[in-house]
Amino acid sequence: MSGDADYPEPSEIGSTDAPPVAARPYKILFEANKCIGAGRCAAVSDNWELDIRTGLAAPVSFFISEAELAANVDAAESCPAKKGAGVIHVIDRRTGEEVAPDPHGDGTISVDW
Repeated sequence: MSGDADYPEPSEIGSTDAPPVAARPYKILFEANKCIGAGRCAAVSDNWELDIRTGLAAPVSFFISEAELAANVDAAESCPAKKGAGVIHVIDRRTGEEVAPDPHGDGTISVDW
């Protein structure tokens, strides 16, 4: 539903209070309301924590560096929610494209509002 007047453009979320792109060129878009609490993200990335009280995951940081990219890509690609399309999306802030999980294979942001 990207571009729908009732929903923000996913690539623009968090842009106003973000750290400099040069320092943290990637951001996490997380569809928390669709998290199923499988915990795979927390198992593969230190940036993800599973809250035992709620049973849901959450990122420690929404903006990540190049050094943190691989672990967060693993988290996004391991998420089984949304029938394997995941609810963790790693976005390249320089291009606005989805790095992971990128189920369409073209960089289109696969957030499902």
